[in-house]
Amino acid sequence: MTEDTRKKSFLGFDFSTQRLKALVIDEDYGILQEADVEFDVDLPEFRTSGGVRRGEQGEVTAPPLLWVKALDMVMDRLVVAGVDFSTIEALSGAAQQHGSVWWSKDAEARLSKLSPDEFLHTQLATAFVADSPVWMDSSTSADCIALEEAVGGPEVLAKLTGSTAYERFTGPQIRKMFRTKPRVYQAAPRISLVSSFACSLFLGRIAELDLSDASGMNLLDVHSKTWSEECLKACGDETLAEKLGAPVATATALGPVSEYFVRRYGFRPDCRVVAFTGDNSSALAGLRLRSGWVGLSLGTSDTLLLGLQEAGAPPAGHVLVGPTEAPYMALLCFANGSLTRQNHRDRLAGNSWDAFNELLRATVRGNMGYMGIYYDTAEIVPRAAPGRWVVEGAGRPVERPAPQFEARALLEGQAVARRAHAEDMGFELVESSRLIATGGASVNKELLQIFADVFNTPVYVQEQHANAALLGAAIRAAEVWSAKAGVTLAGSEPTVAPVATPYPDAEKIYKPMIARYREMLQNIPKLQQQTNTKTG
Repeated sequence: MTEDTRKKSFLGFDFSTQRLKALVIDEDYGILQEADVEFDVDLPEFRTSGGVRRGEQGEVTAPPLLWVKALDMVMDRLVVAGVDFSTIEALSGAAQQHGSVWWSKDAEARLSKLSPDEFLHTQLATAFVADSPVWMDSSTSADCIALEEAVGGPEVLAKLTGSTAYERFTGPQIRKMFRTKPRVYQAAPRISLVSSFACSLFLGRIAELDLSDASGMNLLDVHSKTWSEECLKACGDETLAEKLGAPVATATALGPVSEYFVRRYGFRPDCRVVAFTGDNSSALAGLRLRSGWVGLSLGTSDTLLLGLQEAGAPPAGHVLVGPTEAPYMALLCFANGSLTRQNHRDRLAGNSWDAFNELLRATVRGNMGYMGIYYDTAEIVPRAAPGRWVVEGAGRPVERPAPQFEARALLEGQAVARRAHAEDMGFELVESSRLIATGGASVNKELLQIFADVFNTPVYVQEQHANAALLGAAIRAAEVWSAKAGVTLAGSEPTVAPVATPYPDAEKIYKPMIARYREMLQNIPKLQQQTNTKTG
């Protein structure tokens, strides 16, 4: 068998909050094998709940050795699933964003001398000096305020780093460690994100942070793509830049897989390890968004992912360095998504989507001027308190509109909000624009038609794998390998199917509603405290 005809496959991992998942794809990007480890169930000795340990005053951590042992287990499960590791040309991964891993002084030496006869977790038991603060941690409000004040305020920080200060972001978390546990800070020669930590296990050395995940730390200047000296100084001391190391582009092959994996599992010695990134960045890659495309995940919360040519200063949401061809990516997470839709479906249509959709069909597009904002839970974008606000065409509040008007006001209001805030992040309609919908609610054709009309662009669905971050990890491994090898893979072109097309008069109807939505926001109570809700 020649090198050109030899079977090729690619491996992706997702180190998420509650489990570790692995996926093998072929050259057509078809799914070959999968395996997963659920932390609470499969590793009860770490005594986690939902993959984390909760402390006092909002502290939430996870032991990094949990993730190492989970990797031992998922690799064994891949063996049982029949994976031929000698066919894997490259691997990459995704991980929960914002978590930090604090390595011990001898950690890199241990990584470089792993014995293939022993598990990883037994050899790395002393490789960490602290448990890892993760994205659910909300104990750093004082550090967020101090960071913003150090650079000149939240707007300046957003312009510099792509986000105002958030408790879960790694910069404030490092500042808290530096302030409250100086011995831990001094004892750690290197600090990784969960993504680069996981990558290190495969490289046999401490891996570089990738730029996309690093831009979710409140430390990276997203314009120069280097660490901000002001932010580093506000969050640590003169050693912090060295502890973090210089970040690299997400599409970087960092080196061959370590000898440990070659000898223990039969990987090819030239199998490439591509930089791991954050789960949202990896999801963007998994959706394979092209210029002008917007990813629309319709889940418990709704998430918009879009590529940007320039980085602005978002009043809400986040701008990250792009993991794919676009220089930047925007991330907008709306807390009131499918769960809010379901709550009001139950109230208006007796637990039936068919009955709810009949209510929608009893009204016209534009809803005779009725508009609604429905926050069953505190909203992230914009930061706002729970409540329900419905107005009629003249802008007067309406207490109890007819069910059909309320049903359409709910869905049109959500879609209008998604477009308004996407525009704030730099979204512009172009001829190639389209929405790529995923998530549980993407099966609702009535909802997708409303999004098509409000965004005045076609809506497509991509039916390949439910976990876009995991699929994105394997796809990034494949695409970086193919670019370096000069080989075009059969699965590289995304396969999407159109499900909704805007009516010709859509922009005429909905553009004025976007302006009305912005006016309504002025009268909605704002949340003063920071939110610790996950990005994505």
